[in-house]
Amino acid sequence: MASTVLEATRAKHEDMERLERLAVRELQREPANARDRLHQSHRVRNMLDLVISTSEKLVEIYEDKDNARKDEISNHLSAPVQAEIFPNFYDRLKEIRDYHRRNPSARFVSANDDFEELLKEEPTIEFTGEEAFGRYLDLHELYNEFINSKFGTPMEYSAYVDTFSHVEKIGQNLKTSRQYREYLEHVLEYLTSFLYRTEPLQDIEKIFSKLESEFEEQWVNGEVAGWENKDPEKESAQESVIDLDYYTTVEELVELGPEKLKEALAARGLKSGGTVQQRAERLFLLKHTPLERLDRKHFAKGSHNSVSNANTNGNNFKDNLKREIALMEVKMRRLCELLDEVIVRTKENAEKKLTLTYEEMEAEREEEEVQADSESDDEDQQIYNPLKLPMGWDGKPIPYWLYKLHGLGQEFKCEICGNHSYWGRRAYERHFKEWRHQHGMRCLGIPNTKNFNEITSIQEAKELWEKIQQRQGLNKWRPDLEEEYEDQEGNIYNKKTYTDLQRQGLI
Repeated sequence: MASTVLEATRAKHEDMERLERLAVRELQREPANARDRLHQSHRVRNMLDLVISTSEKLVEIYEDKDNARKDEISNHLSAPVQAEIFPNFYDRLKEIRDYHRRNPSARFVSANDDFEELLKEEPTIEFTGEEAFGRYLDLHELYNEFINSKFGTPMEYSAYVDTFSHVEKIGQNLKTSRQYREYLEHVLEYLTSFLYRTEPLQDIEKIFSKLESEFEEQWVNGEVAGWENKDPEKESAQESVIDLDYYTTVEELVELGPEKLKEALAARGLKSGGTVQQRAERLFLLKHTPLERLDRKHFAKGSHNSVSNANTNGNNFKDNLKREIALMEVKMRRLCELLDEVIVRTKENAEKKLTLTYEEMEAEREEEEVQADSESDDEDQQIYNPLKLPMGWDGKPIPYWLYKLHGLGQEFKCEICGNHSYWGRRAYERHFKEWRHQHGMRCLGIPNTKNFNEITSIQEAKELWEKIQQRQGLNKWRPDLEEEYEDQEGNIYNKKTYTDLQRQGLI
């Protein structure tokens, strides 16, 4: 019964509490396999979306822009005279009884029935055949776009999967093109979609907002990877500047070649056409005549007055474009860190396919489809696992020999990660590059370099960092050992040795 504003408010609060309980109950259930785990995450995500939408409706009710809530409280729950409180209460009670008398079935309807259906529904998640229900990335379209672009290089698909996030190797003059920007947008769009489909409980907007705040500081300080205080236009302008003080004749300038002379003339706004001799003569005029006093006939059309204005007007646009592209690169690298295991699996799968024939790939695909169908049929069956072996990607315990081979029974604890346990040597070695260990090192104020691999104790990390700082101190300038002195015979001594010999009267 939600005939009043107050009743609607109470009902929405009740719905939120029920959704929260259902989400907790669903997360406490142990999924049978990887597919069931993915469906479980999507069900919980749908519940959280309902909680958010209900909360937004409650906020609108409490804002009370139409004063409906205020009027209802003043009319039904308050009275100018104390004696009128109880009559108002009984009037409201009579309304409720009349409602249930007219609708006898309402008292037997369970409000939990609608929400219980959320636990039974199976979310529809769309994956391509290459993605194998979230096990691999499908980067073929992005791969084709990369190798057919000006900034891309020909390579195998497996090599592209391993290196597509290393965009700092691409030159900045290529990064500012529209083709590269569209490519980055497509990569971001796909990785964001894949992460939402495979890990729906990840708060991607929160991750990006934190990245943007950190990026602003790094961009101002010139610390963004691949954009460290580099300006290709300034660099090319510096390369094109020729110091005329080193040249005494036009013939010496001719030896520089036509391209360098053309760049030097264009950088100064002069005409860059003609033969090599004409270009050298035109540039040699600047040796004795300032650029401002040079005859206007030597300038390119419209360049004398508009070069500086065009550079000034275009600087803001170019800076904003570079900043936007750099931010997209940072977001892409962050998504690749979150999908690190999937990228490794995709690379291994791509390399494996290179060794298979078409018939073998088709047979493997049919086998995966049969396994996927059998998963849905056997979800309700209890899996016999007395040794408590980890579950494989197919939702079944891995073989015992594989368990022993990878040493998954061996536990490694890392104090820097908050005493988190890692099972197996491979997971232990990999965790030094993962976010949990990197966050712990940042909290300690220590850079996460290769020197700290295999270091899991906080005390050991601090002691090693102190030793490294002391060792770096030895490389500083020490005048007594590195400042050199020469005697009358031409012998070279450092400052300490020279002063000792001088005191002894030997020099």
